[in-house]
Amino acid sequence: MNNSSHASAAPESDPVLARAVSKVKGHVLPLFVIMFILNYIDRVNIGFVRTHMEHDLGIGAAAYGFGAGLFFIGYALFEVPSNMLLQKVGARIWLTRIMFTWGIVATMMAFIQNETHFYILRFLLGVAEAGFFPGVIYYFTRWLPGVERGKAIAIFLSGSAVASLISGPLSGALLQIEGFGFHGWQWMFAIEGLASVALGFFVWFWLDSKPHDAKWMTREEQDALVNAIDREQREREALTTVKPTIGKLLKDRQILLFCALYFCIQLTIYAATFWLPSIIKKMGDLSDIQVGFFNSIPWLISIIAMYAFASLSGKFKFQQAWVAAALLIAAAGMFMSTTGGPIFAFVAICFAAIGFKSASSLFWPIPQGYLDVRIAAAVIALINSIGNLGGFVAPTTFGFLEQTTGSIQGGLYGLAGTSVLAAILVFFAKTSPSAALAPTVPTGAALSKPL
Repeated sequence: MNNSSHASAAPESDPVLARAVSKVKGHVLPLFVIMFILNYIDRVNIGFVRTHMEHDLGIGAAAYGFGAGLFFIGYALFEVPSNMLLQKVGARIWLTRIMFTWGIVATMMAFIQNETHFYILRFLLGVAEAGFFPGVIYYFTRWLPGVERGKAIAIFLSGSAVASLISGPLSGALLQIEGFGFHGWQWMFAIEGLASVALGFFVWFWLDSKPHDAKWMTREEQDALVNAIDREQREREALTTVKPTIGKLLKDRQILLFCALYFCIQLTIYAATFWLPSIIKKMGDLSDIQVGFFNSIPWLISIIAMYAFASLSGKFKFQQAWVAAALLIAAAGMFMSTTGGPIFAFVAICFAAIGFKSASSLFWPIPQGYLDVRIAAAVIALINSIGNLGGFVAPTTFGFLEQTTGSIQGGLYGLAGTSVLAAILVFFAKTSPSAALAPTVPTGAALSKPL
């Protein structure tokens, strides 16, 4: 069979390519979702043991906040180098390495004895996890045609939503374990960390670096898939005479604006992630399991809201307005959380979660529409890295405020103000390329539909 026919056809019109795409999604997507769930749990589970570490190790609010945030420093510093190494050594080796090292570091959290150990391991956890998110996105670019890639990324990102739901009840249940000289918080770190190590073995035997390595596809399916992806790349290269560089794009004010917007969104998300369990504990004499279940409520509400916002934004297209609306909801919820007792604060944060999680998902179509497709993956990784620094600033600031003032109210006011500012700035964001970045089409070249 002529392979070029597969290369020029869309998955819907080429049965061989369609079978290959279906096999890829069935083979790797469930694994990536599970990896993301474990990744997220190992990243945020310290929120459930803050009071335990304070009681057993003397780690106060400021030290907790700083240690929680150090993860994101390591993550941001090593994300781009990690992604470069993945492209050099192959996805199978590098994604397995990422899982093993983050699992080992997460497990070692069970043995911390003081603030210094806490700081070092949180930083190393960020270093170990760096490159996972952009690495999976890069993997999709080598295994799926463009028309299927967006759907796969959306399914992959659902892993964080699932993790938000289950991390509370799971961690709460593990905190009940006592024995062999270990406290519940130590068992939680050990079991959740070792789960990642165990999955790392599975990743090594399950993943392949290139389509032609995949024994679960026929040679015909491998060729159809590789030819289709290569053809897309050739079309992209033909559409422009000059390829925008990262350096050029970083001089673009829009790129800087995207980084600032995502940073503001992540500030609120990680402030809620790391401090919500502490707020819930103030609601009454609750067990760790009860705290875990209460912690799941805002995230469940936010998942429903995300789908509702996505549906509405698809029907009534003005992406900036939808992001602004979501940010204003987040701002209102964070402000209201300062006006009542712990129970009212929890209800207000449930309302805020509708906004800040929806804003996160609604934000990404804006830079994706603006960026040149061939540079988009690298810049999106950059936006993700800088935005995630909000995960350092928010818990560090909250910890400092609680330790020095006895309250996080000032931080909640700050988050409300930041969300309002971002809601204004988002209207300056563009959803289509500027003239400087628009593709330059050679005379006589045929335009194809965007992938």
